[in-house]
Amino acid sequence: MSTIGSAVRSMSVIGTAVAVAAGMLVALAPAPAHAAAGASLPFTSVEAEAAAGTGTRIGPDHTQGTLASEASGRQAVRLAAGQRVEFTVPRAANSVNVAYSVPDGQSGSLAVHVNGQRLAKTLPVTSKYSYVDTPWIAGAKTHHLYDNTRMLLGRNVQAGDKVAVEATGVQVTVDVADFEQIADPAAKPSGAVSVTDHGADPGGQGDSTQAFRSAIAAAQGGTVWIPPGEYRLTSSLSGVQNVTIRGAGSWHSIVRGSRFIDQTGSAGNVHLKDFAVIGEVTERVDSSPDNFVNGSLGPNSSVSGMWLQHLKVGLWLTGTNDNLVVENNRFLDMTADGLNLNGNARGVKVRNNFLRNQGDDALAMWSLNAPDVNSSFENNTISQPNLANGIAVYGGTDITVRNNLISDTNALGSGIAISNQKFLDPFHPLSGTITVDGNTLVRTGAMNPNWNHPMGALRVDSYDSAIEAQVRITDTTVTDSPYSAFEFVSGSGRGFAAKNITVDGATVNRAGTVVVQAETQGAATFRDVTATGVGSAGVYNCPYPAGSGTFTVTDGGGNSGWDSTWSDCSTWPQPGQGNPGPDPGRNLAQGRPATATGSQDVYTPGKAVDGDANSYWESANHAFPQSLTVDLGSRQSVRRLVLKLPPQAVWGARTQTLSVQGSGDGSAYSTVVASKDYRFDPATGNTVTIPVSGDLRYVRLHVTGNTGWPAAQFSEVEAYLS
Repeated sequence: MSTIGSAVRSMSVIGTAVAVAAGMLVALAPAPAHAAAGASLPFTSVEAEAAAGTGTRIGPDHTQGTLASEASGRQAVRLAAGQRVEFTVPRAANSVNVAYSVPDGQSGSLAVHVNGQRLAKTLPVTSKYSYVDTPWIAGAKTHHLYDNTRMLLGRNVQAGDKVAVEATGVQVTVDVADFEQIADPAAKPSGAVSVTDHGADPGGQGDSTQAFRSAIAAAQGGTVWIPPGEYRLTSSLSGVQNVTIRGAGSWHSIVRGSRFIDQTGSAGNVHLKDFAVIGEVTERVDSSPDNFVNGSLGPNSSVSGMWLQHLKVGLWLTGTNDNLVVENNRFLDMTADGLNLNGNARGVKVRNNFLRNQGDDALAMWSLNAPDVNSSFENNTISQPNLANGIAVYGGTDITVRNNLISDTNALGSGIAISNQKFLDPFHPLSGTITVDGNTLVRTGAMNPNWNHPMGALRVDSYDSAIEAQVRITDTTVTDSPYSAFEFVSGSGRGFAAKNITVDGATVNRAGTVVVQAETQGAATFRDVTATGVGSAGVYNCPYPAGSGTFTVTDGGGNSGWDSTWSDCSTWPQPGQGNPGPDPGRNLAQGRPATATGSQDVYTPGKAVDGDANSYWESANHAFPQSLTVDLGSRQSVRRLVLKLPPQAVWGARTQTLSVQGSGDGSAYSTVVASKDYRFDPATGNTVTIPVSGDLRYVRLHVTGNTGWPAAQFSEVEAYLS
């Protein structure tokens, strides 16, 4: 689901922080105390920018809609005709898959050379499945710029051998190559019903749809066998239950069709394994079920060993899918989500999958109609979702997101989003315990063009309602986030609280702006969160709308490297900018969180720091003493306070008796200015200036009397450095 609502250091592909191994980025140091993040994959990936060759390197770049920004590692290599990239093979292999892009409207091929010898076979390349436009999604630009193409080499290569790809007749941008040893085709299981025995054409010319239906009907309680070959299906299958559909391997048994199973219900026990479904989806049409599975597989089903490509969505799951297991699959080049648990998912496990180049959330849970319950995304590797999040959890109860590796998110997305954005009703918000544990986020987070400010690597979003669930974020590694590491926001701009959140044991290695980006009221406790290479400040704490409440950052101990606070809520920190120097003429209190001992009706504390002298805070009536406290965000050398009431003459002259108190930590307060009478008079602007001297973060006005009204009243509280 796309939410509607950068100059930065780039991580080298191989170095002391990360390395390419087993088809994914893995941390080398320090050694994690938890299980390694990401999937265990049968291939090894090598980035084009790390290879030899004659092309032109592009990137790094984080600008929406550019080839470099959508590339793995934010870099790629552009080849003109005759230019090549030469990869050093990292492991024994007999196949290669290449992620690439060609200019819109063009097609061609890549010549393949093994140890200097050109193969007769070529890798086809095309823009047919790329350059997707979704104008109904606010903030979207033309995206989905890459595609994947694969081939069996027809020979074995060993570690250290050279495999080169060369552009022939069309410009090709090469991103990454995957090398894999493909096993021989599996044998037909005993007793299995072969689709070819029911008339399926393994040459891919005839329509095999009816043959598949007939084989499924004949194999109830048993196995349908898809022999090696290519099979064309022109419409979807339904009524699939109590059957295993199995191929000889995802490189050998290939189904060509954009819809495989489409059914609203099933008795279950459906097992789909070891074949490929490669579609012909070239645009995203949300009303069309152009999905591998659309609807329900029924309880106790599984999907494993699949290669899914060129579809709208891999699995869009509704209805009953209790205890479904989705594991060891590849999702490539979807125009929308890789997988979406669209409500009522109970006990579903999605684990050890690889997803690249999804056109929306790579993995999503969306609790529409009924909540997703006790379901999990674990040990998945996700690369380059190009219009939304790596993993998104929209509502649900007792959800787990554990040990995933997510890299290179693009516009409108974070690496992980935990959200109460509902999109439609009836929606079931987050509840119970949401466990986000052991995840590694690399170059994740992006500029949101709708908000005109960035989204963090990990986002907790009280979009349509407050976060009432217990959100437990543990053992997170954030590396090279272009902006912030952790974001807490109400993406609708309505200021719902993001609360009940703990962040324990996080390591932040280079964040472009801040570690904590707090933009709504709420609270989070941080323990053992260490950061290095922070670009601007430790914390941006500026809840929106102004006056809606405060976001409390509680230091639970063991934190280091991010103790500073961005000082100016009127500006956004830019990557690597550093905290701006103090401006003696700037009102330090404007837009800052404000709290009070009490409020009367709509006259809330935020009205005293909203920059509008005509709005005001009024305490509870007939209940002196009362106080108003403003959090300046960090310690400031405050030298002057200016207190205001609305300037209109109807606000007759009055005297308020008050003292000024201050604190550096929000707990221990001392008196900065002793109690005194201050006269407010509309004839002189209804303004009072109080000289102060103190190194303060929290400024408190303690009011014991008001001759004009039985309550404390301020329309503006301003604090200055001079």
